[in-house]
Formats: sequence, structure tokens, C-alpha cells
Amino acid sequence: MRSNLKIELKEGNDADPAALVTKALGDFQLAFDARLKDVETKTASNDNSKLADRLDKLEAKAGRPSLTADNDNTDTKLETKAFADYLRNPNSVLETKTLRVSSDAQGGYLAPVEFTQEFIRDLVLFSPIRSIATVKPTSFASVSLLKRTAITNSKWKGELADSEESEPAFGGLEIPTREINTFVDVSNQLLQDSAADVNAEVRLALAEDFGQKEGVSFVSGSGPLQPRGLLTHPDVETWLSGNATSVTVSGLTEFIYRLPAFYRNRGTWLMNGLTLASLRMLANTFGQPFWQPSLALGQPETLLGYPVLEIPDMPGIAANATPILFGDFKTAYRIVDRVELSTLVNPYSLATKGATRIHATRRVGADVVQPKAIVKLKIATA
Repeated sequence: MRSNLKIELKEGNDADPAALVTKALGDFQLAFDARLKDVETKTASNDNSKLADRLDKLEAKAGRPSLTADNDNTDTKLETKAFADYLRNPNSVLETKTLRVSSDAQGGYLAPVEFTQEFIRDLVLFSPIRSIATVKPTSFASVSLLKRTAITNSKWKGELADSEESEPAFGGLEIPTREINTFVDVSNQLLQDSAADVNAEVRLALAEDFGQKEGVSFVSGSGPLQPRGLLTHPDVETWLSGNATSVTVSGLTEFIYRLPAFYRNRGTWLMNGLTLASLRMLANTFGQPFWQPSLALGQPETLLGYPVLEIPDMPGIAANATPILFGDFKTAYRIVDRVELSTLVNPYSLATKGATRIHATRRVGADVVQPKAIVKLKIATA
């Protein structure tokens, strides 16, 4: 801001020069103050205008409709009021509405369960007879085994005495293969839409079912539709326990020595878990148990020095039951496999019903080929 100060002294003017200077300075001060006030007024007006414009823009932005909320701000006011009321009094509730998972209509649909590809399965127990028997594959409906039933009949003779003719006797044993089968119908939509592999799970269920049924037949199968089991062969010797309801130490000791040494030295005990539990408590007169735990990984437990194999399909200890088998099962029992578990998927026969049929078949035969190699214990006195 620029201003010119002029003081003029005219001739013939009787005024005091000092007073003129003072008056001129006062007028200048008044003009300066007025100009300064005008400038400040304009500056303040410009700043307020900008501030007002900025506030207007913020208000307009805040007033825009939300993309996720209703234009009506009634709920917002209600929430604000409720929050303010809660701050004043936490025990006071303006309005309460509960969404719950236990009711589908009140929120259960919003909390879906998680489906995994894991199946929870019941344990299927198998008789491990295959691990101790002789197993052979075959391409025929049955297997015929040659059997020598008698040896020659030699005799002691004196010098120059004539020898006598003798010959061994032979026979045959046929093991027919038996068939076990079933089928399962599965919805096509289940096969297509299930998060887990239903087809594989059905096949696993079939394999477990067939394996369990096979194990039962190897123990107690009676035919003619089943393989013949170890307990049902008529030529296997039965030894009585000597007690009508239990197994005794003396009975077990005599029991194992019913076999020839060749078979006895390769012998194995077969019994179920409950029978094994009761025999573990048997001890000699010095208190030493006849049962011994496994001393190395992969080695079986022993009873009277012979390995024990737990067979879930063996009977338990009861009157007139046969809970224990002992002997050389590799020599005594033969299993022949004709067809492993075979599945055939048929999507056509039930196509009009929207289902697929899965056929499963298994062919296997088994029988005791040397009954003298094993012996069974019966709970009885006579």
C-alpha cells in the first residue's frame, strides 16, 4: 500500500506550521486505517468464501446415498441413539434382535457347515489266515491235489527169504472255488455332485465286506457254497480241555503235544482277543506267566514258547466251544484264488432312474489238505 503525504504552506497563511504538520499526519493516519480495514475485510471475505465452499462440498459428499445401505437413515439414527444410550447406561438396551444358527430362518442359512472329503469308517476286523496258510492262484474252477494216503509195507526178512510186494496208496483232494457277490446302486447325482469320491468309497466298502466274509469262512465255513473252514473239517483232531468251562495249564500242555514234533515245532496258536486275555493270566507254580510279550518289533507274542495270532472270528471260551487252534497251518490249510475282487460298473440298466449299479464278484476256494498238522481244543470234560 502506497500513499503520498503532502504539506503545503501558503503565503499569507497565519496558521502555525507545527499545527499544520500535526493535522496532516492525523489525516494520513485516518486514511491509512481506513484502507487497511478495507483490505482486511476483503481478505476475510475471500477466506470465508473458500471455507464455505469446502464445507459445502463435504456436506454434499456426506449426503450421497450409500451403495450398501438404504437411503433412509432411520436405522443410523436408531443405532446412534442406542449407542449413546448405552454409553450413559450400559444396562439399558433400546432394542434387541437376535440371529441364531439353531434356526435356519433366523440365520442358520448364513452359517453353512463345512464338508470335507474324509469319511469316518467303522473298523473292519479281518482274520489274518492268509498270512499263515499256503495261498496259490488258479485259472480253473477247481484245483485237484494229489494225496498219498499210505506208504509201502516193507518187512524184515532172513537170509535168502523172498521179499513181499507192497505199494503206496494215493488219493485226490479237490478244492472248488466259491463265489461271493453283491451289487450297489448309487445315484448319478451323488456320483456327480458329492465333494468326496463316492465311487472309490463304495469300492473300499465292498473290499472290506468281502475280506471280512472270507475270513469268517476260513475259520468256520461249512460249504457247499462257502470255502471249508479250519474248525469244520471232520478229520481235524479235537482235544478236550479237561474243564467244562475254562482252559487249564495242564490241558494246554497236553494239547500241543498231540501233534508230531515236525508240525509242533512249526506251530502257531489261533484264538480271539478275549481268549488271549484270559490265557495271559495263567502262570506256573513259580508265578511265571506262560504268555510272553513280543521282544522285537514285528515279532508275535508267544504262549508256551509258540507264537500267537489273534483271529477275531474264533469262538470265545464257553462250554462245548472250540476257542483254540494250534498247529502248522502252512502245511494244513490251502487257499486258492480264482478271481480277485472284480467290480463292473453298469450305468445303463438303471439309467431311466438316474442310478448306476456297481457289481462286485470274488471267487476263492479253501480247505484243509493235511488235518494231521493241526489240532483244536474243545471246552469240555468228555
